[in-house]
Amino acid sequence: MTPPTRVLNWMALFVAAVVAVCALLWEPLLDALLANPVFNGMILMALLVGLAINVRQVLVLAPEARWVDAVGQGYTPQGPGARSSPLQALRHSMHRRGERPRLSTLAARTLLDGVRGRLDDSRDLSRYFIGLLIFLGLLGTFWGLLDTLRAIGSVLAGLSPEGQEATALFAALRDGLQEPLAGMGTAFSSSLFGLGGALVLGFIDLQTGHAQNRFYNELEEWLSGYVSTSGAVADGEQAVPAYIEALLEQTADSLDKLQRTMQRAEGQHHGHADEATLQHLRNMDACLMRLLEDMPTHRAQLTDELRSEIRLLARTLAGGRGSGGRDA
Repeated sequence: MTPPTRVLNWMALFVAAVVAVCALLWEPLLDALLANPVFNGMILMALLVGLAINVRQVLVLAPEARWVDAVGQGYTPQGPGARSSPLQALRHSMHRRGERPRLSTLAARTLLDGVRGRLDDSRDLSRYFIGLLIFLGLLGTFWGLLDTLRAIGSVLAGLSPEGQEATALFAALRDGLQEPLAGMGTAFSSSLFGLGGALVLGFIDLQTGHAQNRFYNELEEWLSGYVSTSGAVADGEQAVPAYIEALLEQTADSLDKLQRTMQRAEGQHHGHADEATLQHLRNMDACLMRLLEDMPTHRAQLTDELRSEIRLLARTLAGGRGSGGRDA
């Protein structure tokens, strides 16, 4: 799969460009920041948190992509990952089905829908921070406008043209307008930082969405290789109900497990049978060796007995001939 971390390069380039523009406009931006440090500091803090969340969402996809590549290369699927993992359901299913999992079309679609739901849920927080930036910008704007209106009202109420010279009246008006101008600075600076931060975070969220969509599409293509086509419905045939398809899938899994169990048992039986046969062969070999060792001794005994019998027979024949000659 394509490494999701490549998107981080585009994020880094965009953030670097934004930082460069801010460096060029440092003085006016600093003045705008100091117009209301509380609101503007909250906006910048929300922007940094949103950036960290988006970077984490991309980094979470990296181990998932490595796991998919490892399973595709033939490695045995490991146990289920963390609960926050986008592929937690897929990991559990692969681990439960064994080394060569086969999925029905319905099961694959369910797993993909679960992955899509987890990815969308992870982006909800980023979208919330985009809305939070816009809200803080608008809140600062309205807060500044309220301060401006209140300050203008106070200035107008404090002016009394009777008995004052024009110079003194103008000086009082100038001093009184400082507070409304500060309120306008709060309004415009908060709007600037809020909308600008939302724009930056929106682009980062867009890149995160591209990384997740690419990951999902490649995962869908990869998972199609594990989909069993045995349940496909031909033209003109009635579609099989979902519960029957699930029952057939469970039966096929059980038969597959039974076949593997019988193969292991048969292998163990052959192992025991081979050991018994080898023991019998060893016993036969020992008996033959003893027979070969005893054959010279038995042969000598047999030869001696045969010689004794021949001598006895010769004496008997000789005695018979002697008695026959005396009778003649």
